[in-house]
Amino acid sequence: MGGSWGAVLGDRNARLFLGVTLTSGFGSTAMSLAASVWVLTLTGSASLAALCGLCVYLPSLAGPVLGALVDRLPRQRLLVTASVAMAALLLTLLAVRGPGQTWLIFAVMLGYGVTFVLLDAGEAAILQAAVPADRLGGVNSLRMSVQEGVKLVAPPAGAALFTLYGGPSVAGLAALALGLAAGCYAAVRPGPLPATTRGRGSLLRDTRAGIGFLWRHAALRGLVVTGAAAVAMSGLSNAAAYLVIVGDLGRAPEFAGVLAAAQGAGSVAGGLLCGRVLDRRGESAAAWWGAALSALGLALQCVPSTPVVALARVLIGVGLPWTVIAAMTAVQRHTPAELIGRVAATANTVVFAPTALTIALGAGAVELLDHRLVLGVAAALTLLGATPLLTRPGTAPSPAAVSRQSAAPSATGAGAAS
Repeated sequence: MGGSWGAVLGDRNARLFLGVTLTSGFGSTAMSLAASVWVLTLTGSASLAALCGLCVYLPSLAGPVLGALVDRLPRQRLLVTASVAMAALLLTLLAVRGPGQTWLIFAVMLGYGVTFVLLDAGEAAILQAAVPADRLGGVNSLRMSVQEGVKLVAPPAGAALFTLYGGPSVAGLAALALGLAAGCYAAVRPGPLPATTRGRGSLLRDTRAGIGFLWRHAALRGLVVTGAAAVAMSGLSNAAAYLVIVGDLGRAPEFAGVLAAAQGAGSVAGGLLCGRVLDRRGESAAAWWGAALSALGLALQCVPSTPVVALARVLIGVGLPWTVIAAMTAVQRHTPAELIGRVAATANTVVFAPTALTIALGAGAVELLDHRLVLGVAAALTLLGATPLLTRPGTAPSPAAVSRQSAAPSATGAGAAS
């Protein structure tokens, strides 16, 4: 199997991408926590502290445009340059001395958000050229496991470092991590990369080409919708999950950390298993089963039993990443190389951007409805989001077929063959 662990770990380029996930993921996760704590310490305002997360999230709304920009630039050079530039921006936080410099923390976190979008889009192009198609699922699955494992370690490490040495020390660590990631990007040896689209049309036209490709092709669209529904419904259930802890289970709010660890462990295990599912059953099956496991986990949280709720969170931890991995792997496998940046960034926006809205909706819903009803609705909508995988079977068109379509007179300049 091309996506087996041995094949993935034996691939030099795949190991380098795992190194990126480990180093950059550790630094960014630690910094994201430290930034909020830093602002809270400086200002005493929890609302301002929460804005740090918003700054990281906001640029994802511009994902389709930023992805089109990535397709106009040399991809590997972009990955290295963006990582180094963000590391330099993090070092400006060494100048923060008091509340008067809080704005600088917000600016840096906004820069982090833009960098994440650029790196995700650029990575999709490089991965497509650097890793054989039959190993993409395995690489994405192992990267998800590493990413979720880092989330278990980096927050307490970042908090401890902040407590001992202050915010600048965490910023320095995050900058070092990005420097190491830049080294990994530079060491990747991809195959031939698609020509950039600079000069072939307007940026808006390039953006529409990426959105249009994802919309027109039912198989990719169904996978992305499935991932979006599962991720959005996990956000809808956030507030209800806290009421399960304090109301149904009679536990202290801090027990949320135990359940978060259970879900994290499930995500690590799910990432390790997903590559095999993708190899044997394909993206649609992996996404459908991921949605089913996630929906079952949401529903089981209605049972007022600590072991059952812990099991539910493990199931969500396994299933939710499967929907995302399947969607992103399909985008990498089936998108023409000249469109990959904008299509990958658009898919990321569709999958992750609605979560901010559903978190707010969930917080309001539990004030009006029983929290178990909210969990039941979230479970049902998660399954409903996966129905395109049942009603529209098949695979996405091959890059070669799309390239032939792009050569037609009606094609946009962005879709021309490289």
